[in-house]
Amino acid sequence: MMTQEMQKPETSPKKSPEIFAELILDDMAAVTDFAARFAPLLIVGDIVALDGGLGAGKTALCRAIIQALGYKGDVPSPTFNLVQIYDPSPKSLRENPNVPTIWHMDLYRLEHPEEAFELGIEDAFDTAVSLIEWPSKLGPHLPTGFLTLRLEICAITNQNNTENNTARKLSFIGDMAWRERLKTDFKEDFLS
Repeated sequence: MMTQEMQKPETSPKKSPEIFAELILDDMAAVTDFAARFAPLLIVGDIVALDGGLGAGKTALCRAIIQALGYKGDVPSPTFNLVQIYDPSPKSLRENPNVPTIWHMDLYRLEHPEEAFELGIEDAFDTAVSLIEWPSKLGPHLPTGFLTLRLEICAITNQNNTENNTARKLSFIGDMAWRERLKTDFKEDFLS
């Protein structure tokens, strides 16, 4: 395992990619549908930063993405152990040899960004797909080129004038490379 001093992820002084797509996820079925569309697009080295307040649905979205990649076991929240690693099953690999290992991280309890290196996150950045809840806890150690999926609770009113408080607005925030990668599968959700 490499130490923090030996190899730090590249950092960027500017982290101001734009919101390029938004969609409303009405319920858990919509989250699952989104994950089924999004998960197959992930490749080794991808970093997906999940942003949103407590209860916004970050863990539920990560769970849906992990399951959409073929993981059939329990997908617990990594709140207390900070990291859960999901290796593809032999069956998943037979069906698709490109199914990546997933590192699901919940960094809420980190007090200092450097503590993340004790988890081996630099290995994840190089050899897996990283799903990171509370990415701001990494401070300057969040590598460039990540995609942010921002979840916000939103109340929507249906045609019966009933309010749905389980809906979430999902915003895609990323650089031009992410925009181009996701354009085909999410074009109808693009803002421009």
